[in-house]
Amino acid sequence: MVDLLLAAVAAAGSAAVVYLAAAARVVKQYERGVLFRLGRVTGEERSPGLNLVIPFVDRLHKVNMQIVTLPIPAQEGITRDNVTVRVDAVVYFRVVDAASALLKVEDYKFAVSQMAQTSLRSIIGKSDLDDLLSNREKLNQGLELMIDSPAVGWGIQVDRVEIKDVSLPDTMKRSMARQAEADRERRARIINADAELQASRKLAEAAQQMSGTPAALQLRLLQTVMAVAAEKNSTLVLPIPVELLHFLERGGQSPPAEPDREAWSEPRPEPRPEPRPEPHTDGGPHPG
Repeated sequence: MVDLLLAAVAAAGSAAVVYLAAAARVVKQYERGVLFRLGRVTGEERSPGLNLVIPFVDRLHKVNMQIVTLPIPAQEGITRDNVTVRVDAVVYFRVVDAASALLKVEDYKFAVSQMAQTSLRSIIGKSDLDDLLSNREKLNQGLELMIDSPAVGWGIQVDRVEIKDVSLPDTMKRSMARQAEADRERRARIINADAELQASRKLAEAAQQMSGTPAALQLRLLQTVMAVAAEKNSTLVLPIPVELLHFLERGGQSPPAEPDREAWSEPRPEPRPEPRPEPHTDGGPHPG
């Protein structure tokens, strides 16, 4: 009798262990459970921890509530200014309603991926190339709104959308490089011309200031000679005196008239005039 009782207790204990093993479900901290009983959603979402279900009657589906990083394959399109580009992006989203994510869409990850691809193509067609390259924040916000609108009904919240890379054709890259080089050359020339203008104004003021004091010009010449001599090179410097410059400047003018040296010499005796023959008055031949 005792043996039969012990056997029955052991059988009941074994059955209870098997039942618990079949009915026990563990939901992790980052998951939520949706219970289907005979094909219908029953009760609220199951919280993390140990949950018991009826074997062969209930089915517990676990939904990950973490943020999902979904890369969008590169999409090729034509911008509004007729440039062919390839753009890829990444979407960050998470499930906020586990029951809606299971009931309202077959595969919410695939649905979000397809929606992101179509939205990215639409954004490419509505944008210019300059916006894709420099104004990505605005495009990211537009993509987020386009993806989040239908995803809200699926129990999904889009946290962020980022455009990763914009691939351009090689011809367009070369054209942009030439444009950037020309723009930098233009700015360099403008800066150089502005510097020359300022330097010429300062030199004109310095020349006007030194013109009144010749000693300042000579001191400036000596300072220049000292600056050149301080450098370690083989340049030969020949300073020209300021007096020589003045002499050369005076040499361009007409020289004053020199006094006649003969006026200061002793007077010479004037030569006596030779006697001339007197004319014959009687009409005869002139003598010898």
